[in-house]
Amino acid sequence: MRVLPSLSIFLFCFAAQAQTPVATASVKTVPGTKIDVVATMPLPGLDVARAEIPLAIQTAGAKEIEQSGALDLSDFLNRRINGVHLNELQGNPFQPDVNFRGFTASPLLGTPQGISVYLDGVRQNQPFGDVVSWDLIPRNAIESVTLVPGSDPVFGLNTLGGALVIQTKDGATNPGPALELLYGGSGRKSLAAEYGGGKSAGWNWFFAANAFHESGWRFDSPSDVRQAFARISWKDFSFSLGYAYNTLTGNGTQDSRLLARDWKSVYTVPDTTANRSPYIALNWKRALNTAWLVHANANFRNIRSEVANGNLNGQSLSESVYQPSAADIAALRAAGYSGFPLSGANAANTPFPYWRCIAQGLQFQKTVEKCNAIDVYSKTAQTVYGLAGQVTRFSTRNRLTIGTAFDRGSVNFTQNTQFGYLNADRSITGIRAWADGSTNSNGAPYDTRVNLHGTVPNFGLYAADSLRLGHGIHLSFSGRYNRNTVDNRDRIRPGAGPGSLTGLHRHSRFNPSAGATWSPYGTWSAYASFTQGSRAPTSIELGCADPADPCTLPNSLASDPPLKQVVTTTWEAGLRGAGEGHRYSWSIGAFRAENRDDILFVAALQTGSGYFKNFGRTRRRGVQANVDYTSGDATWHRLTSGVDYTFLDATYQSAETVDGAGNSTNDAALAGLPGTAGTIEIQPGNRIPLTPRHTAKVYAVWQPFIRLSFNGGFTAASKSYARGNENNLSRPDGKYYLSPGISPGYGTLNFLGKWQIARRFEVGVRLENALDRHYYTGAQLGSTGFTADGRFVARPFPVNSSGDYPLIHGTFFAPGAPRRAWVELRVKLN
Repeated sequence: MRVLPSLSIFLFCFAAQAQTPVATASVKTVPGTKIDVVATMPLPGLDVARAEIPLAIQTAGAKEIEQSGALDLSDFLNRRINGVHLNELQGNPFQPDVNFRGFTASPLLGTPQGISVYLDGVRQNQPFGDVVSWDLIPRNAIESVTLVPGSDPVFGLNTLGGALVIQTKDGATNPGPALELLYGGSGRKSLAAEYGGGKSAGWNWFFAANAFHESGWRFDSPSDVRQAFARISWKDFSFSLGYAYNTLTGNGTQDSRLLARDWKSVYTVPDTTANRSPYIALNWKRALNTAWLVHANANFRNIRSEVANGNLNGQSLSESVYQPSAADIAALRAAGYSGFPLSGANAANTPFPYWRCIAQGLQFQKTVEKCNAIDVYSKTAQTVYGLAGQVTRFSTRNRLTIGTAFDRGSVNFTQNTQFGYLNADRSITGIRAWADGSTNSNGAPYDTRVNLHGTVPNFGLYAADSLRLGHGIHLSFSGRYNRNTVDNRDRIRPGAGPGSLTGLHRHSRFNPSAGATWSPYGTWSAYASFTQGSRAPTSIELGCADPADPCTLPNSLASDPPLKQVVTTTWEAGLRGAGEGHRYSWSIGAFRAENRDDILFVAALQTGSGYFKNFGRTRRRGVQANVDYTSGDATWHRLTSGVDYTFLDATYQSAETVDGAGNSTNDAALAGLPGTAGTIEIQPGNRIPLTPRHTAKVYAVWQPFIRLSFNGGFTAASKSYARGNENNLSRPDGKYYLSPGISPGYGTLNFLGKWQIARRFEVGVRLENALDRHYYTGAQLGSTGFTADGRFVARPFPVNSSGDYPLIHGTFFAPGAPRRAWVELRVKLN
């Protein structure tokens, strides 16, 4: 904070020294061509000609987003942006993992975040876990979106694989009201409204609101999304205000055998996330003269999330959960219960046992392994204040930008676990026994509570310079210094040390980049770049990084030792071009990104547990290519089409031992003890799970007449390995391991037809997964507590020579939605 005032004074005094206007650089073009300009900085307002950028930047505008028929921003990225694919492991369309070149932006705590996201210059990666909540970004408020690939350091932390820059609409360029109604499959109903007006030189305003509800296509999977956005601008100032009030149900992955029995089935319920988030942003941008441009931003965000997650209790799968003991029977009778079995209860005649669970909850010494279900409740409250500013100087051959950003996040996170039993409909009934130390696990106190308060201040100082040398050659240089602090205070175990989350962690680093473009003609150019980015360990990773105090799950918290930063170095080169008049455009390029000190969840000495640690190296390399073509005119027989393809080779480059409980090649299985917990060995060259080698997209928008249009899109991805199959070797044996450790490749076809029935009224039909294919967007290995016909089963196999009860392991898939259709009505009064 002491640095910011001095730096701001320096920037503005530096800008004030320019008294003589300097002409902006001219760009040589071929007659009939146009110049595309795109955003290349965290703060909006500085657009650069695409031909000068040494990266394969991709852009899209509001019209393209509307034409695609996408539900939200993440859905649009999956349909139209090359190299992007989704893993819907949460099972909700507003909660996907967005992956680009093997890096992820996810709403799920514990997922390594490798993509930074900015909305009007405000960083959307949240302080706790750097997660991105896609449901907080209203689709109809987006004016443009730019995906900057690579590890561009200008965008700060988490920019390992790319940065997503979103700019919102204003009233000057989006005048008049518009209304969109949607109704159809899965009980989906939505109302989207927007209204803008004013002039760019004076006052203008823009408002957007969305109300969305659907019952969901899977069992007990409703969602409600309510979003509001307002932007008011006057001369050099713009004020933005947003609010979201969403309740999302994501019932996650499902056992492959149960999906084959019922595609709409779920493993357990509930799994709900409630997000509440107001935010405010103030932007000021001013051109002091033809040589100087100044931009500043101040923002405030508050994100409150409540999660209720019902799960199977894995400890119960090897326990005697069917027949109450003498002590259990006495406790049940004393409490007035009747109807419980006195003998003969087993998996065949009691598929959903619960009497032992109730009895254990009644007794003072509770043994929680007898309850076959748990409910995990968590609350997160985050408050973020941010300031940013940048100044740019233009000359005939040079463009220099210097900027700074500071934000401070405050986090309060609580979590507790209630034990209960599973019902036939996969819901969970709690018994009011909590994992707070009053319950026992195999005779030892069991406490999974978390009560954490943390502050996360971040400071960044960056500079970027672009130099035009002539003969179509542009050189680019940039760098950023980041300083990140995670200051955690454990409110349950406040003293620092083993078992406590209390800890102070500071990370700082300077990351550079350099690049060059060559445009000898206006129709094509070549580019090459070197970029470097980093991310600091998150609170989730720091809270489970002690080998002496491991966690049972990656999102559990136990203690707080240090971890190193992850550093990514990316090399990229390619060619791109466009036909005269931009009837067609094309690009092809290659990239290579290497992570050093990556963070991985590895196995601990204690069975079934692990911790986060720095991992040697991982690598993502590949090739991207695309072709876009437009024919006809704006009034009749217009065709816009495109083909995108990405080859991605994402591999581990170091050896490591990780948990392999669900993997048929773990060390226990190879030692003659299949079905029991064990570890697997990652070897250099093993492919990283959930990263398909091939992704492809084809789209076409055909407008045979000015009032009629058809939009079709096909998205495909090749197979990928499941989580838990990091060694790529797991195979089914038909007894202990039932499913392959891969997620098969898939392709989906979507369709949108629109007819303008009157000047301001338009009707449409949307059809998703038109071929009604069953497909999966991701997979993970794990033990299952159910038989193929859906009955719960504990101790499915006799005890082995080591005294353990082997379990059944399967592949859990994230199923894709079946064919669904909607009708829409859109009214435009502008």
